[in-house]
Amino acid sequence: MKINWTIGGAQGSGIDTAANIFARALAKAGYYIYGNREYYSNIKGRHSYFSLTISDKRVRSISSYNDILVTYDAESIFHHFRASRGYVIYNKAVENVKLENIQSIEPEISDEIKHFLVEKGYGTTVADVIKYLNDKNVKTLKIEYDQIAKSIADELKMPLSVVERVKNIIGVAVSFRLLGLSDIYLMESVNEFFKNDYTLKINTLGIQKSFSIVSPAYNLSQLKINSHKILLDGNTAIALGKTVAGGRFQSYYPITPASDESVFLEAHNEVIARDKETGDIIKQPYLVIQAEDELAAVCMAIGSALTGTRASTSTSGPGFSLMAEAIGWAGMNEVPLVITYYMRGSPSTGMPTRSGQADLKFALNVSHGEFPRIVIASGDHLEAFYDSIWAFNLAERYQTPVIHLVEKTLANSFIIADEEEIDWNKIEIDRGKFIKKLDNNNIPYYRFKITTDGVSPRAPLGLINIIYNGEEHNERGDIREAKVIRDRMHEKRMKKLEVADEEIPEEKRVNVYGDSDSDIVILTWGSPKGAILDAIEELGINIQVIQIRMFNPFPRKLMKKLLNDKKMIIDIENNYTAQAASIIKEMIMVEPTHYILKWDGRPMTRDEILFGLKKLLNDKVKRVVL
Repeated sequence: MKINWTIGGAQGSGIDTAANIFARALAKAGYYIYGNREYYSNIKGRHSYFSLTISDKRVRSISSYNDILVTYDAESIFHHFRASRGYVIYNKAVENVKLENIQSIEPEISDEIKHFLVEKGYGTTVADVIKYLNDKNVKTLKIEYDQIAKSIADELKMPLSVVERVKNIIGVAVSFRLLGLSDIYLMESVNEFFKNDYTLKINTLGIQKSFSIVSPAYNLSQLKINSHKILLDGNTAIALGKTVAGGRFQSYYPITPASDESVFLEAHNEVIARDKETGDIIKQPYLVIQAEDELAAVCMAIGSALTGTRASTSTSGPGFSLMAEAIGWAGMNEVPLVITYYMRGSPSTGMPTRSGQADLKFALNVSHGEFPRIVIASGDHLEAFYDSIWAFNLAERYQTPVIHLVEKTLANSFIIADEEEIDWNKIEIDRGKFIKKLDNNNIPYYRFKITTDGVSPRAPLGLINIIYNGEEHNERGDIREAKVIRDRMHEKRMKKLEVADEEIPEEKRVNVYGDSDSDIVILTWGSPKGAILDAIEELGINIQVIQIRMFNPFPRKLMKKLLNDKKMIIDIENNYTAQAASIIKEMIMVEPTHYILKWDGRPMTRDEILFGLKKLLNDKVKRVVL
């Protein structure tokens, strides 16, 4: 069972809060969701919307269509009416608004919508759109938001300006009533969000009045809840993973969509842990610093890592560009630095609040020169949680920068998962050759000692004199340019990547789904994974899916084995040049036969993947652009 719900309105008007209240209420009723938040790079006023899929089992993607569309303003109706196929909830007060008079809508979008309506024989007011929908057998619900808000204000003897925000809960409550679910779950969710008595009274009345004006359409019933459910977005999943991993320092400069992770860590800056030896509960601080720029942020993280602290920084494309030189410094000095890299619309400032996968090759080659850069990429929320732990382990085991790639799509999407899906037995902490105390076996101590695996014993700053600089050096850290030293130290650093390739199981670097005997295989990485798996499930045919989780060191042997003798290799990515496909070709000399690509900054939906696969399989095309 899948029901697709979208809520839209002006940015800053409470759309996100309304969607979160709705999602929590669904979780309380035993349902799962996958939701995605889309917004403009604008503080207030531009169009914002939140789409989610409701299901009775775990769902991994959103749809291109709406079964229930909740709108508060005219712009939301114009943006989403063509994707609506069930119910559209709208404000009676906007019926006479003309498309041409909406100043916040981009002219190109406005012209395209106008052309569509006129071509179909309709005018360009909201009322015309409603007529179009009714002619298409889409049910429209005219809600008198203003009248309901005024009645609540009168009943509570409060100014209407204070009560205005109740309109959000009205749209949510009407949706919940359409689903056929009890208002108890919605009331519980509201009580968790709001603590102020007046706010609770306003929203309680809003729910009650909304439930009285519509009847159930879907007749959903409460599902049995077997375990505690978690509402989780990608930013939070990564932040939680870092706390579990023993991270204790994070630096950042505010940038979309990376900032939310650091803001969460700031708000929860005390980590509760259990002492392994005594079993006692202990509290440890998580220091988060907002730096003056990204250069300072990465250098702070490097400095913290040198003290023995598990340290990280978090950024997006423009910030990562500024960090490039310092990342090279960390590579030269074998610093266990973790960088969470949230990819967004590019190049330059690009589309700051949209998504993309166009930075893969940049991450693999960041900074100048040769040094080990381990690059991993998460495909869903639970992977993002585990990968943030894995990143720390990799960084300290091989004493090198680790870049953890996450798209805006994953950062700003939400799931409801069962708490039991987090397997605590899978969580391990590997600090590598970290020395807490020097003894006679460690003296004399050479920070960059030549070893068989290229990894030297690592003591923290303050334990003993250590020399760090950005230039080539000997085992002690003294600056050297002699050929014999350069050759040995360069080989030592590069050796670590060879050892990592030998030690990290290739099965951990690649996820494989579906029928291994299928002649058709899909290659992908990152967030498209969920939409692909959901689409294949709906398509009902045997297709193998290969998701790459680690790009450096690349799992050559396993990938070559998996792709051997496949007749149809379909590469699916959110970029123009199919970057992962070109890396596969470079590494194992295998090239995809077909492509499904998208680069408009929006997430791939399962309907789009279905469309793309059908085009490739039935129409015999080689490349589909979504």
